[in-house]
Amino acid sequence: MHLNHNAEALDKIRHSLSHILAWAVRVHFKEQPIRLGIGPTTEEGFYYDFETEKPISNSDLKSLESLMRKLVAKNLPFERSSMTISHAIEYFTQQDALLKVELIEDLRERGETEVSIYTVGDFLDLCAGPHVENTKEIPIKGFSLDRVAGAYWRGNEKNQMLSRVYGLAFPSHEALEAYRKQREDAEKYDHRKIGKEQDLFVISKEVGKGLPLLTAKGATIRRVLERYIVDEELERGYQHVNTPVLGRKSLYVTSGHWEHYKDSIYPPLDIDGEEFILRPMTCPHHFMLFDSKPHSYRDLPIRYAEVSPMYRRERSGELSGLVRVMGFHLFDAHLFVTPEQVEKEIKDVVVLIQDVIKRLGLADQVWYRLSLRDDTKEKYIDMPTRWQEAEAILRKVADELALNYVEGVGHAAFYGPKLDIQMRTIGGKEETLFTNQIDFASAERFDLKYMASDNTTARPIIIHRSSAGCIERTIAFLLEHYRGALPTWLAPVQVALLPVNDRNNAYAEEIHQLLRKHKLRIEVDSRKESLNQKIRQARLQRIPYLVVIGDKEQEGRTVTVRNRDSGIQQSMPCETFVERLTAENENGTLMLEIARSE
Repeated sequence: MHLNHNAEALDKIRHSLSHILAWAVRVHFKEQPIRLGIGPTTEEGFYYDFETEKPISNSDLKSLESLMRKLVAKNLPFERSSMTISHAIEYFTQQDALLKVELIEDLRERGETEVSIYTVGDFLDLCAGPHVENTKEIPIKGFSLDRVAGAYWRGNEKNQMLSRVYGLAFPSHEALEAYRKQREDAEKYDHRKIGKEQDLFVISKEVGKGLPLLTAKGATIRRVLERYIVDEELERGYQHVNTPVLGRKSLYVTSGHWEHYKDSIYPPLDIDGEEFILRPMTCPHHFMLFDSKPHSYRDLPIRYAEVSPMYRRERSGELSGLVRVMGFHLFDAHLFVTPEQVEKEIKDVVVLIQDVIKRLGLADQVWYRLSLRDDTKEKYIDMPTRWQEAEAILRKVADELALNYVEGVGHAAFYGPKLDIQMRTIGGKEETLFTNQIDFASAERFDLKYMASDNTTARPIIIHRSSAGCIERTIAFLLEHYRGALPTWLAPVQVALLPVNDRNNAYAEEIHQLLRKHKLRIEVDSRKESLNQKIRQARLQRIPYLVVIGDKEQEGRTVTVRNRDSGIQQSMPCETFVERLTAENENGTLMLEIARSE
């Protein structure tokens, strides 16, 4: 998707600030030689790399930021000019700007004859732009310097280490402060932090980075999600199947995945002279299920669904908690349909996803991306008419369902367009939560066919879809979205029973067994600790309901229920509590309904 006008304007501001930063560094450290590296924009601002005799430190940032504001306040124009390659090499060599010379020589090797130069005040830099026309366009309170880090020149560890100064830049001071608050929340409510505090998953160095181990509590969240999704899919006509995690390499050569995603696939395993791979996707396995027996148009649509374990190579630096992992489980499905059924099936898929999103409480957090192909022909199957038909169907469904969607040119799968469901992490990074894809090529590649109504053979169109995405990633999103305080139906522990003293333990166990009969998830804290300490521990675990059991409750056959979110306490007969809690659990209620404020 192309940047909108506001985003383009902000990108110019950020790019211009990177030049102002480089100028300020030159002025501030005028007593020592400074070699400039590169200064691109980032999602939250900008940075610039510097080669210095003495590394720049965080203690320098306040002075540099003050100097930048003084330079911006001068209302100076950014002026573009050009130099021939040979003139630029001569000029920057004289300035001892050897990093710039290296960049210019790369441009010459690519056949460029000129380079673009931007000047602001008495600072000149090699740059393709664009920039603001004048520094007065830069919100003087909308930026700040953030931190200093080390960075290898051009990202190559064999090169010299540079000082990288990061800056933040937004349209206003208010937007800058909002970002800082978001970042604070991201650090405070990062799912990795919550996972450790609530004992949900473990990353073991011995097992391997990117291979999370779910504890009993983490596995409970997964089990609840899985049961909910599988039941929903069975209700809507899906056949749940189970296929192996290994497959012959030839399957993925035929499908095209090996050609297009080889870098994300683990190296083949040699088994008795034949190559197998850990599957990066389930598609070919489901294709083989479809091809295992003849089909008529009367059989279609056929909907195969599976909670599929998959393995994809991720760069070590990109692995992150449950969001980026080496092995994961996908709520996967493949629908084999006739051309006449495509639109209805796509619509039904989107309705299912909307219901899932609503149940998870994410409806206000997501948006849709209509992922289309771009003009890079080698990235996509060359069937222009089929592309147009598939894109038109997705757009029509999105419009009819009044989806909040944007177009993402270049985000299509190699075999067809997609309708992706997007969400931002608590740190602001956009990720794909769920996805749906129209595939008009795989049936031909695998020679899949069915008997049409006119007794001729026809090829099915295949819809690839995920109803709740990758389990691990979805759990991460939910933990961050709810700040660790999951709704009752998803919480690994729904009730903490807190006997005041030892003589209340028997009554607490009686309630425990009663709640377990209703398939509710309970913990009994019978430690010899004070009630306040027990309450504090349960609150740290973000357990929805804390049930205090003392002499009064035991004598009256009641319970005193404390609502995690409202903090309100309410006494009620034990049977009433069980009835209300069971209903809340079964209905998938997002708010805690017992002892809550009106």
